[in-house]
Amino acid sequence: MKFQKSHSLQEIADLLSCEFIGDKDFPVLGMNEIHVVEPGDIVFVDHPKYYDKALQSAATIVLINKKVECPEGKALLISDDPFRDFNILTRHFKPFQFANVAIAPTAEIGEGTIIQPNTFVGNHVKIGKNCLIHSNVSIYDHTVIGDNVIIHAGTILGADAFYYKKRPEGFDQLVSGGRVVIEDNVGIGALCTIDKGVTGDTTIGAGTKLDNQVHVGHDTVIGKKCLIASQTGIAGCVVIEDEVTLWGQVGTTSGITIGAKAVVMGQTGVTKSVEGGKSYFGTPIEESREKLKQLANIKKIPEILSKLK
Repeated sequence: MKFQKSHSLQEIADLLSCEFIGDKDFPVLGMNEIHVVEPGDIVFVDHPKYYDKALQSAATIVLINKKVECPEGKALLISDDPFRDFNILTRHFKPFQFANVAIAPTAEIGEGTIIQPNTFVGNHVKIGKNCLIHSNVSIYDHTVIGDNVIIHAGTILGADAFYYKKRPEGFDQLVSGGRVVIEDNVGIGALCTIDKGVTGDTTIGAGTKLDNQVHVGHDTVIGKKCLIASQTGIAGCVVIEDEVTLWGQVGTTSGITIGAKAVVMGQTGVTKSVEGGKSYFGTPIEESREKLKQLANIKKIPEILSKLK
């Protein structure tokens, strides 16, 4: 998430009431999660296990809960609770904006696009040309939709990320300030849910088709011309490359990559990254031919035991 203008390190530290290490005029251009940070971004880290990863990332400002040596060319914000302070920044730079009409006046809707009754289009949404948005769709603020997109009834674009920190008193949610981006010629079935990024974009690539009741987690990037069947659940921060097929009831863990033109058969649990151009099946996931051989061999076990007796 980029800020509308550059801010100084001193300004951000004052906003958070925290100490800083570095030039008070050090430029702060935005804030992002570790996997999408760029120079000028703030990244937060609150566990020693991830200190080095954050400090050596592309981010040039690190919001951290311990005074450590500051890498050259970077700055530190010292906080007793970086998770809390990252939320403060999100709420400050991307505050919730109330809407009291079905289609917000700041929404941009392209020529030839049809929006059926009872659909909500939020603030600063952009919808391209010749789209068909069926009834009871909810399109949250800042969502971007390309041309020739079809979205069926009951689908929700832009709900919050499922991202929590456990506290003694319960779970504290990481505030979502990102977007959903739907590229041209995408088809989205009924009752799908696509969560916005925490600070970046959740993206559905051009020509991809989603069946009914598909869930896409925060910051996931789905490539072009993919097919995703009903009841598939895709976790956050997943990369699905071009022309991948996921059959019904596939589930994935977070932070993995599914290579281009891979085919994942129904009810498979994608527990790790997999190469493209192959077919996969089972939980934990394996190449389908190998998994089916294993299942065939398992069926032979009673016969083998009988012979041993």
